[in-house]
Amino acid sequence: MHQPGTSVLHRAPALRKLAALALAGVVVLVVRGAASALVALAVAAASHAVARLSWHRTRSGLVRVGAVALLVGGYQAWSRGWASGVETAADLVALVLLATVVTATTRADDLLDALRRAAGPLRHVGLPPQTVALAVSLMLRSVPVLLHAAHESRDAARARGLARSPRALVVPAAVRMVGHARATGEALAARGIGEG
Repeated sequence: MHQPGTSVLHRAPALRKLAALALAGVVVLVVRGAASALVALAVAAASHAVARLSWHRTRSGLVRVGAVALLVGGYQAWSRGWASGVETAADLVALVLLATVVTATTRADDLLDALRRAAGPLRHVGLPPQTVALAVSLMLRSVPVLLHAAHESRDAARARGLARSPRALVVPAAVRMVGHARATGEALAARGIGEG
């Protein structure tokens, strides 16, 4: 997640970075074409360079996203033409890279505080901003736990010689994930959070 630094992006306010990321998402959806997608990818790579982030740390996450982008882009190229495939793959990688830059240049506490402030108008429709911030915080803290559960299930399935069995992978991981969700819910209820 966060990589400490002194770049201009590290010093930028979290709310501005989130707004810029949201705007980039809208632009990517509205502006069509392979050329614009490649420009978005170049902008994302440039923002990564400006932030002086470690490509080594970013690369591991991008390899997985790149694999998905190749599959989705390949399908789009096959069904709608190569330009659509390039556009889809480049847009996906660009947005993930931009999101990586935002999370790597912003401390988690600052990011959650910015989300709470941005969710302020939701108070008028009955959704407290603190609830939105808590939900995002729980999601961010749960992702590593869920990945760990999936890796443990995969290792256990391999040890039993069932590495190719979907049931041996999915069922134990799902049980662990449900257990984590229940424990989190019980901890919140014990503190009176989410009641009323």
